[in-house]
Amino acid sequence: MAEKFSFEIIKTDPETGARAGVFHTPHGDIQTPVYMSVGTQATVKGVLPKDLKEAGSQIVLANTYHLYMRPGHELVKKAGGLHRFMNWDRPILTDSGGFQVFSLAKLNNIRDEGVWFNSHIDGSKHFFTPEKVMEIENALGADIIMQFDECSEYGVDEKYAARALDRTAAWLERCAAAHANPEQALFPIVQGNFFADLRLKSLEYAKPFAKHGIAIGGLSVGEPKPLMYEMLDVLQPALPVDVPRYLMGVGSPDCLIEGVMRGIDMFDCVLATRIARNGTALTSKGKVVVRNAVYKEDFSPLDDECDCYCCKNYSKAYLRHLVNAGEMLSSMLLSLHNITFLNKLMRDMRQAILDGTLAEFRRAFYAKYGEN
Repeated sequence: MAEKFSFEIIKTDPETGARAGVFHTPHGDIQTPVYMSVGTQATVKGVLPKDLKEAGSQIVLANTYHLYMRPGHELVKKAGGLHRFMNWDRPILTDSGGFQVFSLAKLNNIRDEGVWFNSHIDGSKHFFTPEKVMEIENALGADIIMQFDECSEYGVDEKYAARALDRTAAWLERCAAAHANPEQALFPIVQGNFFADLRLKSLEYAKPFAKHGIAIGGLSVGEPKPLMYEMLDVLQPALPVDVPRYLMGVGSPDCLIEGVMRGIDMFDCVLATRIARNGTALTSKGKVVVRNAVYKEDFSPLDDECDCYCCKNYSKAYLRHLVNAGEMLSSMLLSLHNITFLNKLMRDMRQAILDGTLAEFRRAFYAKYGEN
């Protein structure tokens, strides 16, 4: 039988190790590096699937915890899986729900067997084990699924971080044993908090399970950005070369650039749509807070370098009016723009890698964007 998943590297930047590649999946090829839009509840908030495609989205994420809570993984399976349920015919990735169990739900008890927690919706009690998470993710049917892991908080001591790392490693073995769908690629997750030796130890645990890809978790959790980059610098020389590398929960333009420069291939973040709902746009000249009075009579587009539907048809003045009037169209237009912007950023970086001009691209971007 032909391999369902494969990764080919088209070019590697000799100075940084940044990679331009193609990740082949059952629902289509993904050009990397790639930003992945987050559709937690099997929908990217405020953006139609056809518009996501027009914005250049190659893959979307959904969340195991939230879909387990409602409508339930068994219902999604009856509907024919996530692809049919949400009418998305391109690749999908599901997170394991571990981050939500540890951060959103009211936690009762972490055990080596699994985690007892209370639903954030109705307070009902539930127990997640690696086996249960694999059952849920197998039923949801995403192309890429994540192991159940313990993401320790920023600021914990090394003893706690080591204990969480060991639990994550043990849970990975159980996830791999329980994973039962060859149409899905299981990614292990590297933990270890902000201790270099623990990060490398976790990576060694994960490598034997990184058949199709590997993820780095527990970063972008409140730490200063230079500390995240330091951890990536520690890991980069030891990461597997022949599979995609996924940095979880990272999606600001500067972090995308710095991640790519450190050999990362895949990223996701709710940032694009979350700040859009608060009236903020990402542009080639930096963030634009549309509700500000300075834009009241500004009839120019958000970004004159962007060709999205929002920028081609609407002015900052109109968007400011929508935001201040509480109209849902403001969130829809700004979300579409922000996603388009990040997708274009990744395409441009990929082309810069292919052209051998990545360092120049980085300098030019920051000169206009104004961060870093």
